Amino acid sequence: MPNITLSVPPDVYKKMKEHSEIRWSEVARKAIVGYLERLEKGNLELPAKDILKMLGKDFEKKVTETPLETYERFHKKAREAEWTRTRSFTTRT
Repeated sequence: MPNITLSVPPDVYKKMKEHSEIRWSEVARKAIVGYLERLEKGNLELPAKDILKMLGKDFEKKVTETPLETYERFHKKAREAEWTRTRSFTTRT
């Protein structure tokens, strides 16, 4: 199973440490699965502003201060990588 790393504010981390009996990775996994299920069902209608707020001020600051050209460059790279990946599939007829 792949691993991910999360950043949480120090006060949240302190509260998490007070409840060491809880498997926080399982809590995060269930939250992610639930979020994806709502997203796939179309029941997730959060504006970008709300998502940025949930991700925190530091993330929002990075997003808003990054030039649009940077995002366009990364989008182009991702699109080209996806095209390379999908065109390498062979199909049986």
